Amino acid sequence: MRLLQRRWERLSEHLVREVQPENVWVRLRTANRGRDRPDQTPASAEKGGRTPELDGDYGYMDSRVTLETFLQGCAGKVTVLVGQAGSGKTLLMSCLGQQWAHGLGPIPSSYLFVLQEFRQLNVLSHPLSLSELLFRHYLPLEGSNDEKRAIVDYLLSNPEQSCWVLDGYEEFHSKLTRQEVQRELLDPEQPLPVADLISGLLNRHLLPGCTVVVTCRARDVMDFEGISDKVGQLQGWDCHEIKEYVDNFFQIKGHSANKAVGVQAADLLLSSRHLLAMSSLPALCNICCICLEHLLLKGGDQRGMQIPEETGSERRRKAREKGVQIAGGGRGEEGSIGGSYAQSRDQGGGRTRGEDIMMDGTNGRGQMPSTQAQIPSTLSQVYLTILGAFLSRDPNTRGGNDEPKTTPQSVVCELSQLAWKGLEDSKILFMEEDISQDVLEFSIRTGLLAQVELRREDGILVNSYRFIHLTIQEFLAALRIMTSTDVSDMQLKKRFSLRTRWTTKSDQRTVFTDSLHLYVCGLASPRCTPDLVQFARTSGQSWVQKRQTLVLKLLENFCHSNTLTGPKILDLCHCVQESQDNQLAKQVVGTRPTLELRNITLLPNDIDALAFVVNSVGDNGIGLDFGACSMELECLDVLPSCQFIHYLSFRSRKYGDKFAEKLSSILPKFTTLKKLEFCGASLTTTGAASLASALQNCPNITEINLSDNNLKDGGIKHVADIFTKQPRLVLVRLGQNNSSLEAVDYLIGKMSSCLNIQHLNADGKKELTVTFFQNSDLNRHITKSEPTISLLNQTWSKPKMQKLAKSLARCSALSVLDLSSNCLGNTGLKKLLDILPCLSNIQEINASNNGIGMEGVVMLAGALCSHHNLTQIHISHRERQQVILKFGPDERDDKQQLKMFRINNSSLMPSDTTKICGQLVQCRSHFELDLSHSSLPDEAIENLVKVLPKMASLQRLNVSHSITSTAGALMLVRCLTVSQRVKSVVITPQIESFIHFDSVKVEQASCRLTHCSLNGENLERLLEILQQGPQLSDLDLSSNQLEDEGVKCFLDSLQKLKITSYVNLSNNGLRQQGLLDVASTLCTCNNVSGVEVSLGAEEKCLIWFTQCEGCVKTLSVRESSLEHDHLVRLAEIVSTCPSLTKLEFKNNLLQSDWIEDFVKLLNSSQRGFSVSIEERWIRSEEAVILVCRCLDLSSNIHTIRVHHTTLHLSLMKSSELTSVSLVDCAVEGYQLASMKSIISRCPLLTELDFSHNSLGVEGAEFLCSVLPSLPNLTCLSIGSKEACVTVVEKLSEALLQAAGIQCLNLSGHVISDTAAQIMTRMWPRLKSLNLSHCEWSAAAGLQLVTALQVCVSLEGLCLDSLQLNAESSVCLGQALRNINSIRSLKLNKIVTAMGPSEANGVLDLLAAMEGLIRMEEIELESWRMADRGIEQLTKLLPLWTKLRKISLSKNLISDQSGDKLLEALKSCSHLEEIHLSSNGLGDLTAARMALVLPSLTHITVLDISENRIGYEGSVSLSKAITCMKNLTKIHLTSIGTSELCAVAASLAHCPLIQDVGLGWNNCGDNVAVELARVMPLCQKLNRIDLESNTVSVFGAEALVRALQLCPALQLIRLWRNKVSPSEAQRLSLRDRRLNFSST
Repeated sequence: MRLLQRRWERLSEHLVREVQPENVWVRLRTANRGRDRPDQTPASAEKGGRTPELDGDYGYMDSRVTLETFLQGCAGKVTVLVGQAGSGKTLLMSCLGQQWAHGLGPIPSSYLFVLQEFRQLNVLSHPLSLSELLFRHYLPLEGSNDEKRAIVDYLLSNPEQSCWVLDGYEEFHSKLTRQEVQRELLDPEQPLPVADLISGLLNRHLLPGCTVVVTCRARDVMDFEGISDKVGQLQGWDCHEIKEYVDNFFQIKGHSANKAVGVQAADLLLSSRHLLAMSSLPALCNICCICLEHLLLKGGDQRGMQIPEETGSERRRKAREKGVQIAGGGRGEEGSIGGSYAQSRDQGGGRTRGEDIMMDGTNGRGQMPSTQAQIPSTLSQVYLTILGAFLSRDPNTRGGNDEPKTTPQSVVCELSQLAWKGLEDSKILFMEEDISQDVLEFSIRTGLLAQVELRREDGILVNSYRFIHLTIQEFLAALRIMTSTDVSDMQLKKRFSLRTRWTTKSDQRTVFTDSLHLYVCGLASPRCTPDLVQFARTSGQSWVQKRQTLVLKLLENFCHSNTLTGPKILDLCHCVQESQDNQLAKQVVGTRPTLELRNITLLPNDIDALAFVVNSVGDNGIGLDFGACSMELECLDVLPSCQFIHYLSFRSRKYGDKFAEKLSSILPKFTTLKKLEFCGASLTTTGAASLASALQNCPNITEINLSDNNLKDGGIKHVADIFTKQPRLVLVRLGQNNSSLEAVDYLIGKMSSCLNIQHLNADGKKELTVTFFQNSDLNRHITKSEPTISLLNQTWSKPKMQKLAKSLARCSALSVLDLSSNCLGNTGLKKLLDILPCLSNIQEINASNNGIGMEGVVMLAGALCSHHNLTQIHISHRERQQVILKFGPDERDDKQQLKMFRINNSSLMPSDTTKICGQLVQCRSHFELDLSHSSLPDEAIENLVKVLPKMASLQRLNVSHSITSTAGALMLVRCLTVSQRVKSVVITPQIESFIHFDSVKVEQASCRLTHCSLNGENLERLLEILQQGPQLSDLDLSSNQLEDEGVKCFLDSLQKLKITSYVNLSNNGLRQQGLLDVASTLCTCNNVSGVEVSLGAEEKCLIWFTQCEGCVKTLSVRESSLEHDHLVRLAEIVSTCPSLTKLEFKNNLLQSDWIEDFVKLLNSSQRGFSVSIEERWIRSEEAVILVCRCLDLSSNIHTIRVHHTTLHLSLMKSSELTSVSLVDCAVEGYQLASMKSIISRCPLLTELDFSHNSLGVEGAEFLCSVLPSLPNLTCLSIGSKEACVTVVEKLSEALLQAAGIQCLNLSGHVISDTAAQIMTRMWPRLKSLNLSHCEWSAAAGLQLVTALQVCVSLEGLCLDSLQLNAESSVCLGQALRNINSIRSLKLNKIVTAMGPSEANGVLDLLAAMEGLIRMEEIELESWRMADRGIEQLTKLLPLWTKLRKISLSKNLISDQSGDKLLEALKSCSHLEEIHLSSNGLGDLTAARMALVLPSLTHITVLDISENRIGYEGSVSLSKAITCMKNLTKIHLTSIGTSELCAVAASLAHCPLIQDVGLGWNNCGDNVAVELARVMPLCQKLNRIDLESNTVSVFGAEALVRALQLCPALQLIRLWRNKVSPSEAQRLSLRDRRLNFSST
């Protein structure tokens, strides 16, 4: 007891006021909490939901109790008392021991009271037992060991009779260990490390049942998780307690005679944000009083720090009284208090300032009379002033003339060094040897250091020393950093980091308050430079400024960081405020449009720091988001000092009506506020009324969020009443407020009075949102959409439903109404349908998920008929019922208006179908009935078919994915016989099934029935239906498993069917016998015009029809693996079909002798026919042999030709062989010898063509030997792929002797000078000459070209890619002037060799063509022809009236020249082909095409690829295409625009179109979909190029579907589109005609 008493006397010696535990307040906290990251506030995407509250961090007002009350009931428990540094924990624990010693307080006097300080326990480095701890280091007893043993035994036997107070855990160097609950008790006699002893006490493994009280800092509470039974936090002093303390301080100091001093000091303290925040802690309050005493009574320096002068005369100077004002006038002058002080105030309540303090409207500062001392504007400057105050307290420096042994500078230098070393070593206790004696004595006299008794491990008491407060040590360390070169930049950077107020288990323990960086920032301010220079005696001013610059640079890096959490952002604001740097403040908010502060305690000085930063943003505006922050009402007084706020958010259950009332008083001060959120709080009707009243005075407010509160109906009405008073409102959220349907009804009523309401969304108790039209749109008279209402998941009775219906009926302007998930049922639906006439502007109603039965569906069908503006009804029963009604304009007289009744994913019984259709029969408007994705039994389909004739307005029936049987499919096909309006039937069970109707009787229909199992009975039934039905344009029976037998059955009835276009029997398992049966139709059916069969991977079987008498017929057989017998049978079929004109075999694995036999069996008619046979082996010598054998076996061959691997025969009865061709089939010259005898027997032969082979000398000799025997030969073509010198030279004499030759092709050969001299002698008799790609010398070339001048009969001249120099070019021009008979002129790529005079050469050659008035075909590609050339050409075009083809690709034709060119082409009325690719054509040329091309009715080919045509040009082009009825090929590759929908649509007007190229245009799905629509209309279309566009799977799917209706289409290229490889493979398997590869 004496020990405790002496301890108490020592600690309470200089107390200003009495310690009374009954007047010390503690805030209760949750004991067992654990979290790694406390920010549980919902993110912005989750706003409106309930905000999780954190039990362990913040309490309410009613959680405050006195310390005495808090400690009651702590017996046998572990109680933790939390407090900041300087909050009085050690003093209170000593007071507790003093009370126990006197039999007072909450600890019974019968207990053994043990008070241990963790700082003392740090000294104990060796293991010790419990008794050693007790008697050697706490109660050194002089008694015998028996007495000590008795005490220990009693303690062990009665542990509940002991109380252990463990003070200052934050100073403990070790950490508690978490011990298992089931672990055995520790042996009290066994020596253990002191940490294990303390852990044993706390974990009940040592003295179980004893009472333990521990004091620590807030960050250390995590170590007691799962151990403590009770946790409380000491609350700081409120304004009243602070003022009381200040008064006591000055009275005790002897200033009671002048009461004004105490009052003035209290007022001055309460007016300073820094001093007020510091003074909430008792220790710092004492320091603040010393500072005020210095300022008011001792003439403290107004700037901040005053270092006492060193001369005796100056020390004797009397203190002057000075009038004082608040420092500075700008924003943010009262900065952060930093460190732990921000967490030290009373979070729960009640503290208010003196009534005599007036708050200004700028920064929340108290306005003091202008007759007082100046308070520094930053915390760091405050500490400079405090340091000066303490330095001036040394009594030895007052009076006397002797110079002191120490100077203030030297004291500060040594103390700052000591503070820095302690900070580096985590040391707050210093021994005498750590400090020089002079400085130690000085520091004790002035009060900067305090003496602390410490018992060493050997039991001897020694003195240690500590700074009077940790923040003083940290500030002095900061001073060291800023003034000493001993601290490197790297050490500074290591120490410089932002502080978070969140505590986690992984935090590194420290005894300090983490305020160092704050003081460093403050000292970096230029205002502190003079003071720093005084202490930096060896460093100098430049070094100090350099160190200040480094600090500001480090701070700037934090400003630019985008990973800071809310607490660190707040700490950054404090640091920036300390630095007083406005540029840094701007950088903080520059990248943060909203400052988010979550789960932290906020004090007025925090708001003040925020104000300094956010006010730098200017007119750009900024938002503040306070999520689950504990905030005193005082903070709201300061909040208006934050200017330019456009967004405020408050989210916490702590915020209730009182908070809202306080907030309402300041809201009008935020003149720029646009958005307010007060959600996830505890707002009721009362608070809502306050906020609504305040919001009326916020003219710029656009968004209000009061969701997740407890407003109920009354609160929502208060908010709704301000709608008309806030014209700028855009959005109001009121969900999750325990409101009823009455509130919704009230809001609906507001829609009639508040015309700017756009949408009301009420989703049960979850969401209630009101959206408004923007006022600017209304002012500009912009057309606005009508208001909409969504009422989801509501709970209502029949009266409520009737009341709501009346309210809705009054909203005549309502456009969208969502009533989904409301349990309306059929009754509610009927009520809804009754009010439809009142909703004149309604566009959509959603009645989904309302339990509507089939009775309701029938009602809806009736409503579609009776309500003229009801256009669509969508019903679905997938996972949740969907019922959507869509409306259009009331056009009751417009029967063309298409309505829709859709019921999907439903199970329809036969009676249901009858009832629904019975209602729809009454519909007078055109409508579509969609029953797709439903279950339709056969009986339901039968009822549907029966009623179809009665539905006179039905335009389309959709039963896709609803047909489950072949019988049901056939029933639908029967509609062809029951209704004369059926236009097409498309039935693919389990996929797509449609029936289209016309408004009147149709002349012919289309039928497509695929993917059924058409066995004998079903097939017979189908044929019976088709024979009874109307004429069909096409019939598609593909993929029906018919096989040969089924196909034969169908073919037997073919003549009875009325089909005009084609029958598709593909993918039916056809074999060779079935192929023969299909081919026989050419003989048995007069109107069959063609048969196409392929039995390969892509099985194909098409029968084409014509309505013309005596039509020509064709047969195509591909990849069918034919045998000899099949060929024989085909020969018989061909021979008995006199009208067959074309026979094509491709890759059928035919052998040579089979082909010979086939040719031998063919009987040709007088009119003749052609045969083509393609096999891979028909090349080289085999090709020659096959030709010879065919000529030997048949005397009816008129022409024979092999091109690549295809044999072409033209047969005509009683005709002579006139042409033999072996072109590009790898024939060598020596292989031709076998043909000599055959050719010699054909004197009437007029044409020989051996082009693109390797003739060589042997080939030339062969020709020399046969030419004399061919007197009638007029055409000889030996064009070569590779240059050969000998052929022409060898042939030249023979050619000269062949007098009948008029057409000569020598392309690709080398013509020597000798050959040129001989050859030119035959030029005069030639009518056609091809010298393209030939090579010759300059002399030979000049001779050859010059000789052309005598070719007066020449009609065709091809000189592509010749190397003409200037001289030969002149000669060519002269020759063209002399030849007037030319009809075809090909001069592609000849200009490139003209050199510098290229342009003039072009003009000269064009001028030479003036007399060529018979021109039919002109090709001038790659001439680099520009405007002058086109101008010359346009003068010639009116003369070429017979022109059929013009090719000017790869020139330099501009858009303007293109316009003129098209205008000139008007006179070429016979023009068939236009090639203008790779030029500079644009919209102007396209516009001219729209005017000119319609008049050129013979155009078949148009190629304008690689030009620069835009959207307008594409529209013009589409107009031209619409009129081009004979167009077969159009290439628009890379024309410069992706907007080609109009072009695609125009192709529907081109019935002969075969080839369409739209590649490399970035065309999207819209173009693909439009092409898919057009494709079935273009029956001859066989190729579409869409490569390198942006077609996705959606567009490709549309093309696949269209391909099913286009049997003639062979290829669609889709390489380089937005289709993944897997999707491409899937689509290709569906139809192999889709090609996604590059080849």
